[in-house]
Amino acid sequence: MKSDIEIARSIELKKIKQVAESVGIPREEVENYGRYIAKIPEHLIDEEKVKQSNLILVTAITATKAGIGKTTVSIGLALGLNKIGKKAIVALREPSLGPCFGMKGGAAGGGYAQVLPMEKINLHFTGDFHAITSAHNMISALLDNYIYQHQADGFGLKEIIWRRVLDVNDRSLRSIVTGLGPRTNGVTLESGFDITPASEIMAILCLAKDTEDLRRRIENIILGFDYEGKPFTVKDLGVAGAVTVLLKDAIHPNLVQTTEGTAAFVHGGPFANIAHGCNSILATKMAMTFGDYVVTEAGFGADLGAEKFYNIKCRKSGLQPKLTVIVATAQGLKMHGGVSLDRIKEPNMEGLKEGFGNLDKHIRNLRYFGQTVVVAFNRFASDTDEEVEAIRRHCEEDLKVGFAINNAFAEGGEGAVDLANLVVETIERKPSAPLQYTYGENDTVQQKIEKVACNLYGASVVTYSSASRKMMKLIEEMGIAHYPVCIAKTQYSFSADPKIYGAVNNFEFHIKDIVINNGAEMLVAIAGEILRMPGLPKVPQAEHIDIVDGNIEGLS
Repeated sequence: MKSDIEIARSIELKKIKQVAESVGIPREEVENYGRYIAKIPEHLIDEEKVKQSNLILVTAITATKAGIGKTTVSIGLALGLNKIGKKAIVALREPSLGPCFGMKGGAAGGGYAQVLPMEKINLHFTGDFHAITSAHNMISALLDNYIYQHQADGFGLKEIIWRRVLDVNDRSLRSIVTGLGPRTNGVTLESGFDITPASEIMAILCLAKDTEDLRRRIENIILGFDYEGKPFTVKDLGVAGAVTVLLKDAIHPNLVQTTEGTAAFVHGGPFANIAHGCNSILATKMAMTFGDYVVTEAGFGADLGAEKFYNIKCRKSGLQPKLTVIVATAQGLKMHGGVSLDRIKEPNMEGLKEGFGNLDKHIRNLRYFGQTVVVAFNRFASDTDEEVEAIRRHCEEDLKVGFAINNAFAEGGEGAVDLANLVVETIERKPSAPLQYTYGENDTVQQKIEKVACNLYGASVVTYSSASRKMMKLIEEMGIAHYPVCIAKTQYSFSADPKIYGAVNNFEFHIKDIVINNGAEMLVAIAGEILRMPGLPKVPQAEHIDIVDGNIEGLS
């Protein structure tokens, strides 16, 4: 089979205005970024049409190094729905350059279930990530300048919590010192870099309902605290307008197309292990305005992306998914059953069945939210018929959930017809109940964290550092304890230990720190050793990316 990038190059793309017209977007509203990419203004969102659309969330079992293929299933399902005559659109996050040149090599789907043009989507795209990076670092520069220019007036901050960001994996920048050298270089301060998907600006862009709301949220960003303990915000700095100007184009959802020419919105890109892991509310609502069925995904396993999709994105936007699809693979289940990475392609019924516990726990959690669930099985060439049948029986007979094999990677929409039919029939027969959130807005911060950690992850006790306890007290004093919590933890386990696979229970869950995202209106609780700036692996994917005869190679 051809590589992802060979398949992408072999497809004759439609002009983006044709794609827009195919779903009812007026040509005059399409702002072209070249022939095959466009921005669509948010004023086209119709809340009444949003209410009538069928929103489908795609999530997955706990991530493993074997890969699960959630984005491929999301795109494939949209293709399959269109193949059976439904008007379907997919809404996804934008890829980050960090993983593209680090571990993954790309994040635009795979095989014959991709969003295109994949090279541009995986690289600079429409410049949204650059705009967010610039806006974030503009605040950093303006804050440093404010401190420098007003130090003679007696101004100072006891604590600065605003760091810098860069969309590159770079462990060397996690902790830095700025302002070294002569006094004209500024005030010497400790700082550091997070990756752009962890930026509060990214979260704000993905949660804002319009440009006015974007500016309001930017004004509320807390940069630090003065010596009386009072927050110092972007509003105090007086630059919210300038920062909003940098984001005036980035806020508009991006329209592209799938390998079969159907519409796809790709907008925003917070990671689910260190942020809330969902594409923008605006892109989802735009897709729901023009599509009868809208497929969206949330990052990593259901304990991360799906939980944050329901408790943060849906709570803030009023969205109600009609169905949740959970993606599983035989190789992933085997890893959760204790089979080593180098042996997961070998038949191993015992290891496979042992791994069922991870799938079962995720499905129990999804049902806890009131969701109707179906399982999409991503089949690999090494999977035996006996293994596939064992998973099918377990889903249909033991768990009483629908099961369908997804072959969209190899066959495009045709390979997802069974899944599409199952999804439509399930929505018509038994759509999800209204969302039941894990915690109430009026719960304390500690109660919110513990309800997620104990009820969803399976922790028996949650412990807190002195720093996190201090932050919880401050949050109460500031009157913002009603914000939802966004737990930052490893994607490889229900626990905070990336080495503990399966369906682990009765563990201690430690909260190391809590970061106030006052503009995004959420509280980021950092668990275990999770890092907001990833490092590069020993052999980064960048070593395999090149231009050969004018064509990019190495992206996937």
